[in-house]
Amino acid sequence: MKKKILIVEDEPKLLKAISEKLEREGFEVLRAVNGQEGVNIALDQHPDMILLDIIMPIMDGITALNNIRDDAWGKDVPIMMLTNLSGGVEVSKCIQRGVHDYLVKSDWKLSDVVKEINKRI
Repeated sequence: MKKKILIVEDEPKLLKAISEKLEREGFEVLRAVNGQEGVNIALDQHPDMILLDIIMPIMDGITALNNIRDDAWGKDVPIMMLTNLSGGVEVSKCIQRGVHDYLVKSDWKLSDVVKEINKRI
């Protein structure tokens, strides 16, 4: 059975690029374009891992992370934060909520994301 990955990302080109790469690698990909949609899909579909952007419309990634972690299922799901921010406050908030990785978008390639996902699930 394919592992399910939820990508919560509001940049259409990045969402498409990550989605296509993960699908080529054999994952089932779920997509959301804002934090609220991401929370709804996560709690309904129970993906094996979530890639979560921080700066998004409607609901930011930190709020979405907190909502997912407050759910009985969501407290243990692997979550990787994707962001353009490298500030300490965001990092510490994510770490406190059990985030496995915090990737600054400008610092990684799609193949690196796939490697990290495969390590976690």
